[in-house]
Amino acid sequence: MTTPRRLLLVAAPALLLAPAIAHATPDAMAAALREFTGGAEVRRGRVAMDISPLVENGNTVPLSVIVDSPMTEDDHVRAIAIFNERNPQPHVITAHYSARSGQALLATHIRLATSQNLLAVAALSGGTFWSDSAQVVVTLAACLEG
Repeated sequence: MTTPRRLLLVAAPALLLAPAIAHATPDAMAAALREFTGGAEVRRGRVAMDISPLVENGNTVPLSVIVDSPMTEDDHVRAIAIFNERNPQPHVITAHYSARSGQALLATHIRLATSQNLLAVAALSGGTFWSDSAQVVVTLAACLEG
C-alpha cells in the first residue's frame, strides 16, 4: 500500500526534473507574425484593440479588435490575428472574415500568463497588413500549464 509520504518521496525527484513553464518570447512572436503575414510589412493604423492596460487576473481577459474597413467585395478584412510575447503559444487566435461579414470585429476573452505586449494584426483583401498593439500588466498570472 502506498502512503502519502512514500508517494511524495517517489514524486519529488520527478517534480525537480519537470520542464520549466514554457513561455513564448518576443522572437517567437515575431516568427509567428512572419508566418501569418508571409513576411509582408505590417503598418500601424486602421486597427483598434481594446484591452485593459492593468489586469488583476490573467485567467480571463476581455479583448476586442475592430478594423476600419468598408467591407466591400473590393476592400475587406480577410483575417484578424492576435499575438503575444509571453504566453505558452505566441499566436493566440485568427478569425476569418469576408465582404459578407458586414463588420470586422473580434470580441473574445484570452488568458495571459504574465505582463506582456499584445499585437492585433488585420490582413486586408488588397494584401496589406495593419496593426495595433497594447502593453498589459497582469497582477495574477494564468497559463501555468507546461
